[in-house]
Amino acid sequence: MDSTSTRRRATRAKLYEAAVTLIAEQGFSATTVDEIAERAGVAKGTVYYNFKSKTELFEELLRHGVGLLTASLREAADATAARGGTRVEALDAMIRAGLLFIDRYQAFTQLYVAELWRTNRAWQDTLLVVRQDAVAVVERVLREGVEEGELSAEIDIPLTAAALVGMVLVAALDWKAFQPERSLDEVHGALSLLLHGRVSGRRD
Repeated sequence: MDSTSTRRRATRAKLYEAAVTLIAEQGFSATTVDEIAERAGVAKGTVYYNFKSKTELFEELLRHGVGLLTASLREAADATAARGGTRVEALDAMIRAGLLFIDRYQAFTQLYVAELWRTNRAWQDTLLVVRQDAVAVVERVLREGVEEGELSAEIDIPLTAAALVGMVLVAALDWKAFQPERSLDEVHGALSLLLHGRVSGRRD
């Protein structure tokens, strides 16, 4: 990668960080390009050099952030497979990877979850696409588990995948907002019990 591309990636990263923090704090409409530029430590023209508009910046921010989450989930699944782990172990590793991502990118996660509930946004199609990218990684592991007989053929793969991703997102935000004294290991342990179906106290 040449120096120009490296600088542009670094500039975009600064703009993403500034935008996600400001928008999470005060909302999309209230956030101005001037504020984003000031927070990023760049000239206003630099924002428009990299993005045609604030809306495009936000769309690319969504793609960037969910892309990082998707990559972390995929890496966790692939690493588990490489060491001969089961599909359930892969799902457990993905839960932990999701928690680690949210721990690192809390502002982005808050923003992403909030946008999932909004309608009539210019970036709605983009949001649906990037959401499906993340869920598809979980769907793949579930499908492989069903095909190999490790998981029940009765499970609804798309809904179960969405439920697992949603569980991690909501539990992690609750952890950060209301139970920050808990460690990541504690939160992961609680969700792991749910994954393994061991919350009823029954032993087979």
